[in-house]
Amino acid sequence: MNKQVRFWLLTVATLLALGLTLSLGRWQLSRAAQKELLQAQIEASEKLPALDGAQLLASPEPLSLLHRPVHLQGQWLADKTVYLDNRPMQAKVGFYVFTPLKIAGTQQAVLVQRGWLPRNFNQRNQLPPLATRSGVIEVTGLLAPAPAKLLELGSGEQGAIRQNLDLAAYSEEIGQALLPLTLVQTGAASEGLLRDWPQSSAGIDKHYGYAIQWFALAALISILYVWFQIVRKFFKPKNS
Repeated sequence: MNKQVRFWLLTVATLLALGLTLSLGRWQLSRAAQKELLQAQIEASEKLPALDGAQLLASPEPLSLLHRPVHLQGQWLADKTVYLDNRPMQAKVGFYVFTPLKIAGTQQAVLVQRGWLPRNFNQRNQLPPLATRSGVIEVTGLLAPAPAKLLELGSGEQGAIRQNLDLAAYSEEIGQALLPLTLVQTGAASEGLLRDWPQSSAGIDKHYGYAIQWFALAALISILYVWFQIVRKFFKPKNS
């Protein structure tokens, strides 16, 4: 292959690589813009007036109410409490505690993410103490999707301690109708539970980070091409 053919092949390959990396960088910027809009919508929803149980149940599309504040009255179904393992808070690993709340005056319940408890690493099957009030109680929080799933080996788990929780399957398991979302309880620590929840995030920074990486790669390709195909030709080795 002569030098001219190699030069044009390298030039075409460089242009294709630049086109690809720049396109991917611009796509990540567009995704970041979409996520910024989503983040603005989440923050706006969190500032709306709190819904009560009747308003929540009256919605034909409960998932459209995600991130709305709610104030509910109901009773804990304490014997249905589930502890999701390997959930961190304040740089410690423990459990996210979920208990269904049967909404007052109805047969419907919503799964409440009540807070966080530390786990006993010496006796991994031992449940931490949890205070659960009986009778009608009031719970304030934000509507949220189903709990995030972690990597799980094998089939779905049973029992109080689990890795993941599928709302539909759990509703069928306990024989209780559950809304297709959860309630993240807010407020100060109580009942032995911490509630230092991470702020709702649409993942904007991740897309900006990816965009910077793609643009940096495009810049590197350009520099290498200019150096090896143009600049270096002006430097000739000195005769000894």
